[in-house]
Amino acid sequence: MLETRYLSAEDKPFWCTLDRHLSEDEFERKVRDQRGYVLSVDDTPIGVMRYNLFWDNTPFLTLIHMEESHQGKGYGRQAMVFWENEMRRLGYKMVMTSTQVDEQAQHFYRKLGYVERGGIFLDNTPLEQPQEMFMVKVF
Repeated sequence: MLETRYLSAEDKPFWCTLDRHLSEDEFERKVRDQRGYVLSVDDTPIGVMRYNLFWDNTPFLTLIHMEESHQGKGYGRQAMVFWENEMRRLGYKMVMTSTQVDEQAQHFYRKLGYVERGGIFLDNTPLEQPQEMFMVKVF
């Protein structure tokens, strides 16, 4: 069974094996603000999940990632259900996430009830990539 707990400073070595995009300062903010989670099975960390507030008022999942050996076993779904329930408990009525249109994650989110609500093209910028698709789920 999946255990989901808030990120702590002691989790940094494991966290950095799965999330190479978070700066030192942002990692510390995730710990302080309780906006990061470590996902474990049998007390062994297997994944990470983090979020921000879009427009300072809407939870926006910025990363969920499992070790490859634990992907496809339902842990991502369990983690998302946990996070969505946590956001409901905090009084939010909607959550958001995004994924590149060429990634498989969109199919995962669609199965969980997320709906595409637009996108952004970052061509000719320092962040050039395929279109980023925004998805929402209303409670």
